[in-house]
Amino acid sequence: MSAAEGPLVVGVDTSTQSTKALVVDAATGRVVASGQAPHTVSSGAGRESDPREWWDALGEALNQCGEAAHEAAAVSIGGQQHGLVTLDGQGEPVRPALLWNDVRSAPQARRLIEELGGAKAWAERTGSVPSASFTVTKWAWLAEHEPEAARAVKAVRLPHDYLTERLTGEGTTDRGDVSGTGWWASGTEEYDEGILARVGLDPALLPRVVRPGEVAGTVRDGHGLPFSKGTLVAAGTGDNAAAALGLGLRPGVPVMSLGTSGTVYAVSQRRPADPTGTVAGFADARGDWLPLACTLNCTLAVDRVAALLHLDREAVEPGTDATFLPFLDGERTPNLPHSSGLLYGLRHDTTAGQLLQAAYDGAVHSLLGALDLVLDADADPSAPLLLIGGGARGSAWQQTVRRLSGRPVQIPEAKELVALGAAAQAAGLLTGEDAAAVARRWNTAAGPVLDAVERDEATLNRITGVLSDAAPLLERDTTSH
Repeated sequence: MSAAEGPLVVGVDTSTQSTKALVVDAATGRVVASGQAPHTVSSGAGRESDPREWWDALGEALNQCGEAAHEAAAVSIGGQQHGLVTLDGQGEPVRPALLWNDVRSAPQARRLIEELGGAKAWAERTGSVPSASFTVTKWAWLAEHEPEAARAVKAVRLPHDYLTERLTGEGTTDRGDVSGTGWWASGTEEYDEGILARVGLDPALLPRVVRPGEVAGTVRDGHGLPFSKGTLVAAGTGDNAAAALGLGLRPGVPVMSLGTSGTVYAVSQRRPADPTGTVAGFADARGDWLPLACTLNCTLAVDRVAALLHLDREAVEPGTDATFLPFLDGERTPNLPHSSGLLYGLRHDTTAGQLLQAAYDGAVHSLLGALDLVLDADADPSAPLLLIGGGARGSAWQQTVRRLSGRPVQIPEAKELVALGAAAQAAGLLTGEDAAAVARRWNTAAGPVLDAVERDEATLNRITGVLSDAAPLLERDTTSH
């Protein structure tokens, strides 16, 4: 390992499927070491993980980084949003964490919206209309279905909070991640005690919200990780806010992230409040806002379609009138938690490659439909769309986004943007800089730009029409039959 120019920092991405750790030179942004370890997620109706697996995976990922991790002066953890982590008085999980893509709490989401004044009231109060992804609905589900477990809970955390607390011994969170719970009031930037009372959650069980740029704590003794005692620990944040930091985003620049879930977002200086619920009015990790729309079905869903067709994921063919809505896990955008995949327009001459392209089209259509709602009216409509996430490396994804968006598409060369954003947050503790400014200094968004092509309005309109016509079928809850 060549000598670093500045102090070393660690950025962590604890995602749905794995934990990744980067050791980064705070002066240059150069990644000097990295590691990754998987976790397991349950299958079936629920999506759950044991939080202790995240900790073990963090240890394994850091061990892969070698001596560089031990030399780090600061660390920050970015993590999957919304997950409900319930702990007992000893800090041990009461039950496995309910993850963001566990949609069993859809009935509780509907009921909470009705009980607290409707969608518009929720948007004005918390910035978002809660869906089954939001933590508040998961707590309501737990209290209803597993009351003994709920009574045993002495602390409620988000996934990144859990790991940060095991490092520092302090219960903390940040405004970016807490804004996705449904129990944080975006106008006052405080916990909403009325909502907490409605779902029977004592505010004393919740972590302290650390302000942007504030130190969350220091690494304590006995953690078993290759950090020195006293290493600074940043607040951390949710994965999308961390990726926004990692890109050094300025207001109005659109981002599409293609991963297990698909997201579109942009930094805004205006507090969002979308009464339709399409756009979640998240806070960012700095002091601005991060209006965001999320789909449950993105790369994994399209890969599953490719596997069913016995095709490589790149083996797409043009020229089909078939429409494929790849809502394999239910869907959040559009809000169809009980839906499943839908294929319409199959003909004798339809090829497997055309069906695969239709699945890509269906996934991207959902994201682009929300993008106009995410962007402020004064955003530049010709600005390149930043394409990130695992899918951004795939040609079929790149060309589908380019064709259906009509925008130039820029693909940042930097990988692991969530972990890089966490590293920038950690570096900011050492230098006193704004974390996004650190990332811009590291030039993380640099990458090739694909020129704009004419927008494929015919395909977009066809998918919109099928989605509208099929709405009664897609809204039907077949799980109870």
